[in-house]
Amino acid sequence: MFFIISKLLSFLITPLTWVFALLLWSLLTKDVRKRRKLLIITFCVFYFFSNSFILDEFMRPYETPAIAESQLQGKYDAGIVLGGMIAYDHTNIRPQFDRAVDRLMQAVTLYKDGKIRKILISGGSGSILESDALEAPILRDYLVKLGIPDSCILTEKYSKNTHENAVFSKHITDSLNKNGRYVLITSAFHMPRSMRCFQKAGINVTAYSADRYSGPRKFVFDHVFIPNIYALDGWNVLLHEWLGFLTYKISGYI
Repeated sequence: MFFIISKLLSFLITPLTWVFALLLWSLLTKDVRKRRKLLIITFCVFYFFSNSFILDEFMRPYETPAIAESQLQGKYDAGIVLGGMIAYDHTNIRPQFDRAVDRLMQAVTLYKDGKIRKILISGGSGSILESDALEAPILRDYLVKLGIPDSCILTEKYSKNTHENAVFSKHITDSLNKNGRYVLITSAFHMPRSMRCFQKAGINVTAYSADRYSGPRKFVFDHVFIPNIYALDGWNVLLHEWLGFLTYKISGYI
């Protein structure tokens, strides 16, 4: 139920949903003045959430900054990669990756460079309709094709959210090395909630952010003034994380 409610809330807090609702309201109202005001508000809401500079200013203080590989001291027992990066193509029998695949690529790099001994992939199905498309085993097979030994890949395939990522991964890290050191690899916007979940579960993790949305502040004309459809997607992500963080705090998960 929690999983379904979270999906519904994600839809309701999407800026594009607000824009559409305001536009529909303005079209249905018979009051000309009210229609004009609603159209102005709709335009302002759309411009605000499609502005890349504004998105950066809100995203930057929330994202956990990335660190250089050289800042990881010694060798870690495993890199824990959180899922949420694929949609499975059943027709062509292969995963389709989104931008969050940077999480997996950073883990591969750390493994190849000898910073982590193993890669632990945590993630079940993030889809209501395709509950059998378990992400961790799919990604394990993909890594094996890249030449990483199967013995160096661990999978946790039952979690559906970040809280479960941490709780279910704890069983694996305890069997691997209860007092070990682990690198937590997830998107920068997802890291604040993830770190708190894993720390609450009792896993000693170091944050290694991937897939950053924000960057150094820049005053380029198109970045500051021209609407960008990708900024709307960034706001979807950030608002979802804010809601997730608040929900987890209330639920006692963090």
